Amino acid sequence: MKNWWQKSLVIAVAVLTLGAISPNHLIWESLLDEKGQPKSHATESINKQYIYDWVDPGEFYDTSESILDLVYQSAEEQSYVKFGSRIGPVIQEEFQTLILPNIQRAIDVHLGNLNTGKLSKLAISEKPSGDHSEKIFHVYDAETLKDEIRFHVRTEKKPQLGYSFNFHYHLAEDDFQKHITLGDIYWSKNTPPKWLS
Repeated sequence: MKNWWQKSLVIAVAVLTLGAISPNHLIWESLLDEKGQPKSHATESINKQYIYDWVDPGEFYDTSESILDLVYQSAEEQSYVKFGSRIGPVIQEEFQTLILPNIQRAIDVHLGNLNTGKLSKLAISEKPSGDHSEKIFHVYDAETLKDEIRFHVRTEKKPQLGYSFNFHYHLAEDDFQKHITLGDIYWSKNTPPKWLS
């Protein structure tokens, strides 16, 4: 009976798939038990034994890479909150290709070499400033509430060219005095709307 059933199944598969699926003997052998009878998965699951290895919950912790990934994601989200619905759609493509990679590089360069303990204490501000203020977001130490990096955007008017947005950041190591440019995005000759609008 076993051979007849197996051969019928092989022929049926070959005919139905026009020979595209070649019969693999492992497939057919897994369908039948040692006695040539179809396997019952219900009885098979009863005979299985499960061994659980308990793991100490303290072994799970954030790695520096996952923390930086969260900072990248929050940085992008806070940037789009800052742009609002009037500026965001206009500059989105240029922001994605020109500015966001530079923001991520700046985070890597200035935060990537911190130890895991200090990285795990970092947080990102969640309220970009509106109107004509520069603040997009700040990365700060959640315990001391001191900023590590401040990411800003400034609206600049260049004579006869019009308005553009200058993206830049400041570092705590020089008391936020140095202005490090990430890039510029041109707006137009018309005055841009206020941030968050």
